[in-house]
Amino acid sequence: MVVTFILAAEVLFWVLLLGGLAARYLLRMRRVSTVALLLVPVLDVALLAVIVLHLRAGGTADFSHGLGALYLGFTVGYGHSIIRWADVRFAHRFAGGPPPEKGPERGPARLRAEWTAWLRGLVACLIGAAVLTGLILLVGDPARTTALNSCYPPLAIFMFWNTVIAVWGSVASLRPEPVAHPEEPAPDASR
Repeated sequence: MVVTFILAAEVLFWVLLLGGLAARYLLRMRRVSTVALLLVPVLDVALLAVIVLHLRAGGTADFSHGLGALYLGFTVGYGHSIIRWADVRFAHRFAGGPPPEKGPERGPARLRAEWTAWLRGLVACLIGAAVLTGLILLVGDPARTTALNSCYPPLAIFMFWNTVIAVWGSVASLRPEPVAHPEEPAPDASR
């Protein structure tokens, strides 16, 4: 049941996002767009409520409950940036907005972008871990929440790779700008 709700929440996330952007840029219905986009976080609350209600009613947690906790963490950590990313592209494609900017390749701006992305990942993992821990404490029966413990290692693995990517990007941001070589004069053919 929880897996079905997670899948439904993911589908509804994209329906609300694309529907909200279509209402804003294609139909020029700003209020409808705002309502649709404001409903996106309601999906997270509804998913958490389903998980909590199932466990409070005596259900035993399985991996799907942990997956729901991880999904919540990642939608909170990355949801706003995904909406912003889609909004810029939708505005460019359908409303004559400016083209999406490419990220900086070097320098302090690239360094800031790398560590901002790392922080988003950290927030996602912290929220996922907090929800997992909250569910374990809420149930109060280790026998019914054993499966949730298997959801902490994926968070650690994600943070490891998130950190590797951030360090790699940080090192890349410190590379010096390529030096443009002046073109050599063409050999004199009159000799």
